[in-house]
Amino acid sequence: MERIHNWINGQACEATDDSRIENINPATGEVINSLPRSDEEDALDVVAAAHDCYLSGGQGNAGAAGLNASQRCDLLMAVADAMEERLEELALAESLDSGKPFLNALNIDVPRSIENLRFYAKAAAAQTTPSVASENSINYVLRQPLGAVSLITPWNFPLHLLTWKLGPALAMGNSVIAKPSEITPTTASMLGQLFAEVKAPDGLFNVVHGFGHEIGDALVRHPHVKAVSFTGGTATGKTIATVAGPLLKKTSFELGGKNPSIVFADCNLEQSIASVARAAFFNSGQVCLCGSRVLVASEIYDDFVDALVEQALRYRDRIGPMVSAEHREKVMSYIELAKQEGGEIVCGGQAYGDPNGAFFEPTVIAGLSHDCRTVQEEIFGPVVTVHPFDDDEHALELANDTEFGLASSVFTSNLQRAHHFAEHIQSGMVWVNDWNLRDLRVPFGGMKQSGIGREGGDYSFKFFSQDRNVCVRYNYE
Repeated sequence: MERIHNWINGQACEATDDSRIENINPATGEVINSLPRSDEEDALDVVAAAHDCYLSGGQGNAGAAGLNASQRCDLLMAVADAMEERLEELALAESLDSGKPFLNALNIDVPRSIENLRFYAKAAAAQTTPSVASENSINYVLRQPLGAVSLITPWNFPLHLLTWKLGPALAMGNSVIAKPSEITPTTASMLGQLFAEVKAPDGLFNVVHGFGHEIGDALVRHPHVKAVSFTGGTATGKTIATVAGPLLKKTSFELGGKNPSIVFADCNLEQSIASVARAAFFNSGQVCLCGSRVLVASEIYDDFVDALVEQALRYRDRIGPMVSAEHREKVMSYIELAKQEGGEIVCGGQAYGDPNGAFFEPTVIAGLSHDCRTVQEEIFGPVVTVHPFDDDEHALELANDTEFGLASSVFTSNLQRAHHFAEHIQSGMVWVNDWNLRDLRVPFGGMKQSGIGREGGDYSFKFFSQDRNVCVRYNYE
């Protein structure tokens, strides 16, 4: 069996006691490889490697390992080029780990991961900071690195979300500790190998595998870790916050969502149905941005639900499995809960495919009260609930009736209505007549229980750096 490793100080490393975790392909139930079950000692080793790398740069304006801004950008571009050369290998690993279709990984996940690094390399080179001249002085701003930072990433888009954080963290001169999900570990270790191949300084990029509850505390609490960027579930985010908060440690949280897709009668119906279905079922619904609550104007509700069911049936053979059998069990438990809460399973609701796999049908549920658990809790699978609304006020009330506030989509041809909803929906991102149309320069993040902070463009650069004002008096007369 293939063994993947931690990547610490430029070398592949075993865990201290050589314990291993089996990595399962969710499409077949077969063991792909095994990964280290690291413990606190391993976590301390990886923090030490990252911290030493940062200190070797001399601190101040210098980045980790003494790389200047231009050298850091060149390094990111070199890693991106190396990833492109291994595109198919990375895509296969991502597909086997997560179960997502190989073509999705090949055409979407890995190319976007490469673009993340290239984007941040170019954007970092174009950064400016303000200066202000007064009568006898001038103020200018130094934007400096933090030190060693922890990047804790989830299993739904393993490589994409790691590079999304890694690009700005390295571009700003930090050293990095990556903690990928133990469910999808392979591409993080492959990335460590690529950093070695392009001759990155030892300790600049480190990977530690294992269970979050066993090593996460050290990766957050350690005084040499200066910031923590986390993407994952709200409950885990709160746990991290209880550790990092009293330490006044810099944190960024991109957490769960229960996002509304709001469909008005004046929309482009064909385009809206396609977008709503994609928001519901892409990546088997395992997307923090997924549109899991579909709110539809009453006058088109029946026709829209029929069309959505047709789309769900088409997606059945286009999506991969749940990421694990355990996660599928969680999703299936919500189907039973929906029935108990009075819901009608309009389509789907069943396991299918390889009996050893974790496949689950795209599911549409109608007839539920909006305050029930199935509607209010994040399911994170290919499951949507549909709800009619009477007017704009009712639609807005339903859209905001959730503890989450990550994203929303509004489908209408009325520009005034679109702007009104964009202003009043309680979510960090609003799409009008589309879903998940992204630009890496704009802020990404949520309100309420969906997170704290923003990522993307200069928002990421500011998180992974600290600004210092310098005031110089030049006239003593």
